[in-house]
Amino acid sequence: MNYTQNEKIEQVTDTTLVIGIDIGSQIHYARAFDNRGLELTRKVFSFGNDIEGFNTFNQWAEDLKIEKNKTGVLIGCEPTGHYWFAFAKYVTEHKMTLEMVNPFSVKKIKELDDNSPKKTDANDPKTIAKLVIDGRYSIPYMPEGIYAEIRDLVYSRDRIVKQHNISANRIQRWLAIHFPEYLGIYTRFDAASGLAVLEKAPLPKDVIALGVGGIKKLWHDKKMRGRGVTEVRA
Repeated sequence: MNYTQNEKIEQVTDTTLVIGIDIGSQIHYARAFDNRGLELTRKVFSFGNDIEGFNTFNQWAEDLKIEKNKTGVLIGCEPTGHYWFAFAKYVTEHKMTLEMVNPFSVKKIKELDDNSPKKTDANDPKTIAKLVIDGRYSIPYMPEGIYAEIRDLVYSRDRIVKQHNISANRIQRWLAIHFPEYLGIYTRFDAASGLAVLEKAPLPKDVIALGVGGIKKLWHDKKMRGRGVTEVRA
């Protein structure tokens, strides 16, 4: 459902506990505020990005609700990579509302508040909470069932492709520096027959030492058909 900014602001009432969270890879940092932006805690609350940390956060939030006479919790955070997935699932299961703020907006507000765009564990949760109170947030889509599995698979594929491209670029750079003749022989650096040779003879002098017979034997052992003396001498 799409809400206007006014409708988002109206969701933050006198009984709402607004929590801004700076998401990290291992540690998250939280600060709590009321609907007027007054901070309800004296220091930043930190917790781990695991079930034990989430349980600690949940207890902290519940204690604040009781102490400050609040009935609802509205949590804001930045979509930092994939680190927020587990936390988002946890708070959803515990009937707390999670909203997303734009990292660009966080940076701009920080520049206005303290004249510094640098990220800090103490200031970012406050800025995030302010954006939530002002209705400047979006409602994240949390897929379930097979759709959640598809999202995870897509993320895993993207990560693997990225790692593959990085490795491929490193190999081609190394070949361009130490074995430029190789790239003149093969149109693709990752040709199976070429990689089989590089595994045993990564430098030109190693190829010479291996000789025609040695290369032919390599291809034969790896069952590469159609590779004979003519291809070796090429």
